[in-house]
Amino acid sequence: MRFLIVYCHPCPESFTAALRDTVVAALRRGGHELRVLDLHAEGFDPVMSAEERRGYHTPGVNEAPVAEHLQALRWCEGLLFVYPTWWYGLPAMLKGWLDRVWVPYATFGMPEGRKPIGRVMTNIRFIGAVSTLGSPWWWWRLVMSEPGRRTLLRGLRPLVHPRAKTLWLALHRMDSASQDDRERYLAKVSRVLGRLR
Repeated sequence: MRFLIVYCHPCPESFTAALRDTVVAALRRGGHELRVLDLHAEGFDPVMSAEERRGYHTPGVNEAPVAEHLQALRWCEGLLFVYPTWWYGLPAMLKGWLDRVWVPYATFGMPEGRKPIGRVMTNIRFIGAVSTLGSPWWWWRLVMSEPGRRTLLRGLRPLVHPRAKTLWLALHRMDSASQDDRERYLAKVSRVLGRLR
């Protein structure tokens, strides 16, 4: 499978970087073809300009500022996000990537009348996320209703292949996680992703 890994963390020495490396190694062991988008390393600008917003609904015009990222989306069959959950959701840069790259007509059809949003990215048959969270599991799920997971897995699912599989892997209580906790999580990520076909 062709996997696009969208990685978002500003610090190269972070645990999230270790997660990225684990994800890459596991998928390579499985024989998958990979591309990694490191949003911070490439200096991706998450801010939609006024000009972009004005051209947001114009096919072609809306693709020009993010053409390379759209090409990567069209290439992939699996889309995997690796990022830390901050304030219960996506880091600003990753949210900005969704805002700027997932544009109408290129990635989804606009709703018309009673017709719902249209699937365009049917080449994508898998969406997954690997993240860390400071909050305990019960708080994030029962009180906050899983905002980051909902954005990526539920929000993107209507835009991709109708039988696309989804995966969520998370380490909760990251701020107090021991070295053993972290190593067990890395091993789990390696094991689960190593089984993907």
